[in-house]
Amino acid sequence: MRLSRGPFGVAWPQEALQGAILPVAAAWACLGLLPWRPWSTRERLEPDPAANHLDLGSVTALLPARNEAATISRTLKALAAQGAGLQMVVIDDQSTDETAGYARAAVPAERLTVIQGEPLPPGWSGKLWALHQGLTRVQSPLVLLLDADIELLPGTLAALLRKLETEKRDLVSVMAELSARSDWEKLLVPAFVYFFKLLYPFALGNRPGTKLGVAAGGCILLRTDRLRTLGGFAALRGALIDDCTLAKEVKRSGGSTWVGLSHAVKSRRSYGRLAEFWRMVDRTAFTQLGYSSFLLAGTTVAMLALFWVPWAALIFARRRTRLLGLAAVGIMAATYTPVIRFYRLAWWRVFALSGASFLYLLMTWSSAWRYWHGQRSEWKGRVYGR
Repeated sequence: MRLSRGPFGVAWPQEALQGAILPVAAAWACLGLLPWRPWSTRERLEPDPAANHLDLGSVTALLPARNEAATISRTLKALAAQGAGLQMVVIDDQSTDETAGYARAAVPAERLTVIQGEPLPPGWSGKLWALHQGLTRVQSPLVLLLDADIELLPGTLAALLRKLETEKRDLVSVMAELSARSDWEKLLVPAFVYFFKLLYPFALGNRPGTKLGVAAGGCILLRTDRLRTLGGFAALRGALIDDCTLAKEVKRSGGSTWVGLSHAVKSRRSYGRLAEFWRMVDRTAFTQLGYSSFLLAGTTVAMLALFWVPWAALIFARRRTRLLGLAAVGIMAATYTPVIRFYRLAWWRVFALSGASFLYLLMTWSSAWRYWHGQRSEWKGRVYGR
């Protein structure tokens, strides 16, 4: 095996680099040319601020809340401002803080019902159990599932209703704009959206003829009768990736779904430290792989090859191989650019994707390690065993 010294005096096997960069560059070229463009941000929902006085009596909002005193007031006030007639149900999921009190103080009592959640039964995930209890209070034809840290800007619910009715959908959801203020958030949040859209291409999920179910659990509007036809939340009771599971079940029952992005649906939860973001990803990363060690190994090889071989070829290989590395890095940056622009970040952050990919790979291994030691997931003090 021939070794060649790169610009930094590091010896690299040229045959290995040349053999690796060809399929990697081809893979990036195929990704860039996919007709459904999973890396784009074209699936958008824009708010209609002029529709703030819309009658929303057809909608009941369910908000599961566990220790959300810091965000629940802002969420409810923004929700109440969407229009008249909207009913809100907060399910206080065994909180140990003042979530219920802050909720009651945020909006008029005639528009709000606060349910004290029952203890979590075996076999249920916490969020779905809370929603199951809230669904018993719903009599409206439409139900909005909203996380307690999500703020809707004026006109957002009107836009969701318009999308649902004009396109005859059964479920419409929006992936919230996550906080991207801290250095860790700027590195990891755009990559989170990028990888999610690669795993669950929005364009394919939005096609009525496909079986792929895609939804974003922070903000979902759906038809109540369709939900009850599925068996309500009991049909999903143990799901940790509950949003996409719900969308899949809606499609399986003959329904139609749509998912997109919006600057008008904002998450007010911050992840200023790496450990906070790590916990959020760690809880479902291995679940995404179906708890398969084989898929974990394959994912590891693919991630290292796709995101690091192009840089190795660009820096350390000889000229012809280096050109392939440059092409792969260029396509990588080009496909990452729409998400970076969506989050209004500096252009040079398109080149940080490889670093973010390595951190996500470590988080996935951390998730697998936890699973192998008996924990399927852990979130907000609840541990879900295998």
